[in-house]
Amino acid sequence: MLATEADIADLLILRRVAQEAGDLALSFLRKGQLKTWNKSKDHPVTEADIAVNALIQDRLMSARPDYGWLSEETALDNASRYRNRVWIVDPIDGTRAFIRGEPYWCIGIGVLQDGHARVGTVQAPQLNEIYEARLGAGAFLNGEQIKVSEQAIEENCRMIVHDGLIKHPGWASPWPPVMIADPRPNATLLRMCWVASGAWDATLALSRKSDWDLAAGTIIVGEAGGIASTHLGEPYEFNRAEPAQRSLLAAGKPLHSLLSARVKNVRLPDPNWTVRRYDKH
Repeated sequence: MLATEADIADLLILRRVAQEAGDLALSFLRKGQLKTWNKSKDHPVTEADIAVNALIQDRLMSARPDYGWLSEETALDNASRYRNRVWIVDPIDGTRAFIRGEPYWCIGIGVLQDGHARVGTVQAPQLNEIYEARLGAGAFLNGEQIKVSEQAIEENCRMIVHDGLIKHPGWASPWPPVMIADPRPNATLLRMCWVASGAWDATLALSRKSDWDLAAGTIIVGEAGGIASTHLGEPYEFNRAEPAQRSLLAAGKPLHSLLSARVKNVRLPDPNWTVRRYDKH
């Protein structure tokens, strides 16, 4: 199949699998007494994360056994990761919110090709929000096309950001008044989708983000007319040797440029600086 034909077919698969995965996640909440543990310091995981990941992997790899696989809850496999097209999955983005019974979590699934997102879907079951996009075809929320906001100045922009970042005394010039999201969603993908829909003007995180936290949201923001990149304005290249990025900035194009100029002097390492690129051949 041509890439565009594959994108259309894959989006139909993602739509169906995301719905099934959302239903499974909700069943754990209804059951109560969720089993949780820390996979590493300050990184909780639940039995629902593992079960949803297994379901998604079974459905997607059965549908496209020639695709690669990259997921938060599955060990990296270079032989699979570097195939031509790759599924990228965050079974539950916002696990802390999920554990607390808050609705600000989602399921994110995307398709990568040559390090770039081509298709993405983000489903927030408790919010009844389903976002999706494919390259060149626009972005949608519950079937209705969405666009980023037209906010073109920093003053009074609506941002999903840690308030401590804005108030930090180390900035060369203080930030103008901005509206900060409260509560701030735990799920990075959900923050990006709220920017894509125009509900918020921008989201900024000056900290390392894993590829599965970003990929589906990046295509959705882009197809909604915005930009999702590092805080330096670097386009994301996904599925490198270390599947992570230095930071996140998502906004409409004029505001993105202004915010990137404001924060560009913040020095954050590229997670791949010290990692040898895996030889695909």
